[in-house]
Amino acid sequence: MARKVPLRKCILTNEMYPKKELLRIVVNKENEIFVDPTGKKNGRGSYVVKDLEKVETAREKKVLERKLDHSSEEMAPIYDEIIRLIYREDIPKR
Repeated sequence: MARKVPLRKCILTNEMYPKKELLRIVVNKENEIFVDPTGKKNGRGSYVVKDLEKVETAREKKVLERKLDHSSEEMAPIYDEIIRLIYREDIPKR
């Protein structure tokens, strides 16, 4: 019997994706925000699709700022980290 693939909703697109195609953004109890590539850190997790175009569009529209209730200054390094992780994962595929 085939194993069920865990799905999560991307907060940028509101679409369901397999968990492996997403990056987890965590807000912990101290209200710190960071990217969690392992998907195991403590805190409230939100998922973002590993798609550069969608991440760039979200940055322009300030989607993460609204969804996670943080300022643009706090979110700038988060967007950079998401993009860096997408590029790093993209390299072996070529």
